[in-house]
Amino acid sequence: MSPYHGAQGGVRIRRCSVGLTDNIVVYQGRSDYGEFMNKTLLFAALILLNALGMAIGATETQTQPATGTAAPDFKLTTGDGSQVSLKDYRGKWVVLYFYPKDFTSGCTLEAQNFQRDLAKYQNASAIILGVSVDSAQSHKDFCAKEGLNFKLLADTDAKVSAEYGSTMDYKGAKMAARNTFLINPEGKIAKVYTGVKPAEHSEQVLKDLAELKKS
Repeated sequence: MSPYHGAQGGVRIRRCSVGLTDNIVVYQGRSDYGEFMNKTLLFAALILLNALGMAIGATETQTQPATGTAAPDFKLTTGDGSQVSLKDYRGKWVVLYFYPKDFTSGCTLEAQNFQRDLAKYQNASAIILGVSVDSAQSHKDFCAKEGLNFKLLADTDAKVSAEYGSTMDYKGAKMAARNTFLINPEGKIAKVYTGVKPAEHSEQVLKDLAELKKS
């Protein structure tokens, strides 16, 4: 059977039969065919650019508190049911780390490494506080399972995570992004870590903490 299925008004219609173009019709025999195709391609390009612009405009831009500025205070519930505020630890160094979810592999590794190095942090007069959107009960169970002896805080509405520019969307749910803030005894941001790698993070924080305490 011929690939040409008919003609109307001097226009021959051909059905392509290769791959994804099986249902595309190609118009031939028009005196203005070149102009017609140029306009079609221009129109398609405009649609693409508009879609890209909308996507870029919809991208959420987050800004973390800058080094040297006051760390936003908060009051959150811990796994043991008590309330904790950042100002409770004034006079000490604080490692405030945000992480996505209890019991997941990366978050477990990160927590295990902080626990492994806990004595070193204590010797440096530093407190470790972990924050995620999990419930206080989830934190309690996570600490019990992994033997964690530092506090995990329940930021269930993600407000504190947002104040620290550390949120992300995962399958339509708001979660904490894996960022860490080293806060000095005066309550100011001393160092910011974004896109943390769990396996090496605790060692890097301890190294930076030692350098900052010298300065």
